[in-house]
Amino acid sequence: MSQTKLAMNTNAFVLATAFFVTVAMPLMFSRSAARGQNATWTKDEAPIRDQIGHLRSLPDDVRARTTKQLALDIRRLPKTAQKLNLANALANLSTEGDFGHDTLQEVGTTLADALREQPVPMNGNEPAFPYVELATLVRYEHVQAALDNPQFNLAMSKLEADDQVRQKADFTLTDLQGKSWTLRELHGKVVLVNFWATWCPPCRKEMPDLDALYKRFKDHGLVILAVDDEDAGKVKPFLTERPVTYPILLDPGRKINDLFHIDGIPKSFVYDREGKLVAQAIDMRTQKQFLEMLGRAGLR
Repeated sequence: MSQTKLAMNTNAFVLATAFFVTVAMPLMFSRSAARGQNATWTKDEAPIRDQIGHLRSLPDDVRARTTKQLALDIRRLPKTAQKLNLANALANLSTEGDFGHDTLQEVGTTLADALREQPVPMNGNEPAFPYVELATLVRYEHVQAALDNPQFNLAMSKLEADDQVRQKADFTLTDLQGKSWTLRELHGKVVLVNFWATWCPPCRKEMPDLDALYKRFKDHGLVILAVDDEDAGKVKPFLTERPVTYPILLDPGRKINDLFHIDGIPKSFVYDREGKLVAQAIDMRTQKQFLEMLGRAGLR
């Protein structure tokens, strides 16, 4: 395959990521195909594509079983550009909740195998997105995946560097009531910083659990700071329909999103009472998962 064709596929992976975060899977596949991918799906690939597109509509227990089976089904496919696309797509959706480590391991194994079969080039000076996706599963979801590829190693190094920045990060933002909040002035509190937006389905799904935890632990020192990069005109009507009691902070210029290297939402970071970053979530979390994160900060 020519370098030009590979570069087009790499760009399609980046586009696919944005679509996964914001819209339905079938739309992502059709648009990425129009931008340079082979639009033909085999009789074995098309059903997998369609099942991935409907994962968010499934109950969590069914979604867990389906995700694991899809990982196995993708692994059995012959080597094609679509195989890597499917593996990457499934990985992107596999962290939206608590579907079990066994499921995530199968997803990670499938993505690593697809990348061995069909490596993709760098995206400029950055590792191509599938390598970042796999590195994220390894670093934050404790998936085991051995991939002898410089891009994978670079992705792992970049994630470590991002965490070092987040450990030292500070910001001051104003909430919807006009109150100013500064992260480093909250020593003595357990702070959960949550990045979200009104248009994000996984963000909306985890908000009731976050609110329940805030009500439960706010008198024990928990502070939740929910950071949205939209303007107040979008956020206020949304919260009228879906009210929460924890502070909503506005970051319309995305300075704090960029400071934390936020490239997909929701993401959450827990700082203990000494200001140490002790836990983070790369995607939507259940109340049980949030409790485990808060437990690492000594809040139980």
